Amino acid sequence: MGKFKEALNASIKSEDTEEWLDMHFNRPVGLVMALAGKRLGIHPTAITAVSIVLGVAAAWMFSYTDIRHNALGVVLLMLANFCDSADGQLARLANKKTLVGRVLDGFAGDIWFFCIYAALCVRMTWQEMPGTDTVWGLWIWVLAFIAGVLCHSPQSSLADYYRQIHLLFLKGKAGSELDTYAAQRAIYDNLPKGSPLIEKMFYFNYANYCKSQERRSPEFQRLTAVIKKKYGDVSHIPEELRNEFLEGSRPLMKYTNILTFNVRAICIYATCLAGCPWLYMLFEISVLTILYINMHKRHESLCKEIRRKMA
Repeated sequence: MGKFKEALNASIKSEDTEEWLDMHFNRPVGLVMALAGKRLGIHPTAITAVSIVLGVAAAWMFSYTDIRHNALGVVLLMLANFCDSADGQLARLANKKTLVGRVLDGFAGDIWFFCIYAALCVRMTWQEMPGTDTVWGLWIWVLAFIAGVLCHSPQSSLADYYRQIHLLFLKGKAGSELDTYAAQRAIYDNLPKGSPLIEKMFYFNYANYCKSQERRSPEFQRLTAVIKKKYGDVSHIPEELRNEFLEGSRPLMKYTNILTFNVRAICIYATCLAGCPWLYMLFEISVLTILYINMHKRHESLCKEIRRKMA
């Protein structure tokens, strides 16, 4: 039991950035699966592949309108999330980190949600809009595009970025997975001729992913430039300024948690079981967008204030 708690604590990046549901439910279950996978000699990439299959199967279940299929979809998506937690823990436990694993792990959630949006559109295309005798038709696909591409994607990517920034100030480079466009693009440009296509695709897409995060956080980029010029890196900035940044960033972590997986999944479960999945899309477009704008504005103001004090 003691070793299990040690391994569980090691898998938690920080109490500031972890959701209650992850700390007390998803990660413990994922760790049990990771320990079993290690004992059986299962590769982490295999678990990631299973999570993709489960996520796609869950989406298929959500395309039906009856509670039985939708309840099965809930179970399958929960299992997919457990696998998503287990693969990373197993990779660390068994020291089996691979590029293919990073590619699959990074895209697993995207594949789940792409299939879920498509399944919900198939489900509702011939259903009538609430309070009317007009079917959704093409409009549900437009609604899904706005919710998924214009709202979900930027919301979750910036939320993850802010988490990594917080971990950078809290634990330094060793405790954060914050990457930059310049560094990832340099890796891509310096890949030797004949490198596997999957490796080229990964670094090209990941570099652009980092670029989109940086483009939406100009004040943090200016703060980073000041830190680099004046102190070299975050580990050398004055302790009072680091603490001030963390105090300002810590309240925003609740927004980053809301804008990632668990809240969205719960909303999908509830709206599908209630027979109104279109509400999930409206929830993303309205409520989550308001939270996203507020989070972004406050983080930019925080970075601007810390930069002013450093200068």
